[in-house]
Amino acid sequence: MTNMIVRKGSGELSRHPTAGDPYHWMRWDPFRQMSSFATNEEQPAHFTPDFEIKETKEGFVFRADVPGIKERNIEITMTGNRLTISGKREAEKDETSDIFFAREVSYGSFTRAFTLPDGTDGNNHIRAELAHGVLTLFLPKRPEQQPRRIEVLSTEKPKP
Repeated sequence: MTNMIVRKGSGELSRHPTAGDPYHWMRWDPFRQMSSFATNEEQPAHFTPDFEIKETKEGFVFRADVPGIKERNIEITMTGNRLTISGKREAEKDETSDIFFAREVSYGSFTRAFTLPDGTDGNNHIRAELAHGVLTLFLPKRPEQQPRRIEVLSTEKPKP
């Protein structure tokens, strides 16, 4: 079978149901697909940035591509070991004379929540930076959770 990509009316990309996924019918939502026909309008795509999360010796690094989002539209909260990142990408005002030939950029609000492992120092040491459309968060590990070198002592007397 081919690995066909289908572009929905809202600009959302999805794999064609025959692309080798025998369980595609389990994720099918006929009401969402039919809603644009019922209202005779194109439904906007939902904006959800993808995250990259990695663990280093010092802590955890979260990265997300969030182009077009200003720092004032991002909110990061920590409750216990639960990290929540919310944001909003606002659509530009359309002029009545504008004609769109393609509209694939999605706008709207998103919220992502992550449960952090024990040993994360989330009190006051989290750093967040937004640069060139990439949000980067650094959550350090507690000092007692970080690896440390243990010196080996010898009880033998050195030979002359």
